[in-house]
Amino acid sequence: MNKSIRIYLLIIICFSSCTTKVEQPNIIFIMSDDHAFQAVSAYGHNLNNTPNIDRIAKEGAIFNKGFVTNSICAPSRAVMLTGKHSFINGKVDNIQPYNWNQPNFAKSLQKGGYETALVGKIHLRGEPQGFDFWSVLPGQGHYYNPVFIENGDTIQIEGHVTPITTEKSLDWLKNKRDQNKPFLLLYHQKAPHRNWMTEEKYLTLFDDKTFDPPSNFFDNYEGRGRAAKEQEMKIDGHGYWGHDFKFLSDPFTGENTNFDRQLSRLTEEQRTKWLDAYTPKNNLFRSMNLEGKELAVWKFNRYIKDYLRTIQSIDDGVGEILDYLDSNNLSENTIVIYTSDQGFYLGEHGWYDKRFMYEESLRTPILMRYPKEIMRGTEINQLIQNLDFAPTFLDYAGIKIPKDIQGKSFRKIVNQTHSEWRDAIYYTYYEYPSVHMVKRHYGVRTDRYKLMHFYYDIDEWEMYDLEKDPSEMNNVYGDPKYDNIKEMMHRRLQEMREQYGDSDDLNEMHLERYLSKIKN
Repeated sequence: MNKSIRIYLLIIICFSSCTTKVEQPNIIFIMSDDHAFQAVSAYGHNLNNTPNIDRIAKEGAIFNKGFVTNSICAPSRAVMLTGKHSFINGKVDNIQPYNWNQPNFAKSLQKGGYETALVGKIHLRGEPQGFDFWSVLPGQGHYYNPVFIENGDTIQIEGHVTPITTEKSLDWLKNKRDQNKPFLLLYHQKAPHRNWMTEEKYLTLFDDKTFDPPSNFFDNYEGRGRAAKEQEMKIDGHGYWGHDFKFLSDPFTGENTNFDRQLSRLTEEQRTKWLDAYTPKNNLFRSMNLEGKELAVWKFNRYIKDYLRTIQSIDDGVGEILDYLDSNNLSENTIVIYTSDQGFYLGEHGWYDKRFMYEESLRTPILMRYPKEIMRGTEINQLIQNLDFAPTFLDYAGIKIPKDIQGKSFRKIVNQTHSEWRDAIYYTYYEYPSVHMVKRHYGVRTDRYKLMHFYYDIDEWEMYDLEKDPSEMNNVYGDPKYDNIKEMMHRRLQEMREQYGDSDDLNEMHLERYLSKIKN
């Protein structure tokens, strides 16, 4: 062969191989609402069994130190979309508006050739941007016979919201997407958000079981500040007989609880099943004449059983999604992440709900499967935040990460090709005065220590040694033995505030906007 022809062919072959596009992975981002890591059986707390969610960790990775930046629904979702802290993306609480015109990772993936969809709960007002298809619950949505807004059209569907959200997600995967493009699906469940109305088939699940409350369920908050003492999120004290405990009338006063208004949304058949399941249980309780600690433990059991029942339907849906990927040869090239918008209290400190920077609401479950890069059974112990999802997705898709994104891609952490990572995380919370009355605060957490500043109507500091006191029962801020640690944590806190662009002036601005909103 002529030498010049050989050189020409080599150039063509080299050019062809060098410009071959790497196959972009599909991404399924599964998020539930208020799913505590304690209620994912892969984390070993033995409360319930979530085999399908666990499967993601078994076939991929489990994150033991996954955290949020702001433990409340809408702000957390805004952080995940933008990769920016609340005080940067503007969605600091559930009251302030969210600006959909700003960049988000779905928009970037869409521009990069992805077919994109959002199904379920997003809890951000306005028309979603960055999605070729969207079908979302307005606001919190309803557990039964929910309304969806689908690409601008309002529809109502009979049934329970959890399997409906799964069915709609599967329908998009099977029938509505462009099969020639990589896809992004945000599959977001409403459950297990309060008030924990389960699917009919699980109405009696756990009826034969009695749960022991956490060891600090009867916490008296001794040695801690006003924030822990003045909250309004105690299971025994702030839970409602109707809304939370499912009684049509107060078992002690006989007054109507208005729970019948919620049941009025159900069809006659659905309502009959509910009353058949709860009436015998409620009548038995009335006959027991409980009081004091026994009554508190009963309330805990009613709460935890309802909460866990809703999770069982979520786990079923995760199994259906995974089975679809397997049966269509999509598993190998599809990233699947399961997470929650924040953690939740399952009786720790006597509480339900979230908001605080204490561990149970700061920490969130993260499980991830991607067979191409992640070894089965991988454990991740670095400090990961929901701030990091956006840049991680862009990294896997081969799309340039914008410089103003504040999170970091954890791709090299999860595939174990790089070990350097952050040594601390930063947290903010703004929604006070409001429901549950958790005071405004911000703070820093390292592997071992946590420093928090509660402000606005108080000026109090708390610090915890998480190695010696993982349940955060002993505030060591004023302990002389920790003076050097306290100095170090204050310094680290200031560094992080400067790094991310937070300040007392911003806090004051957000406070003024919030107070103006709630007054109007």
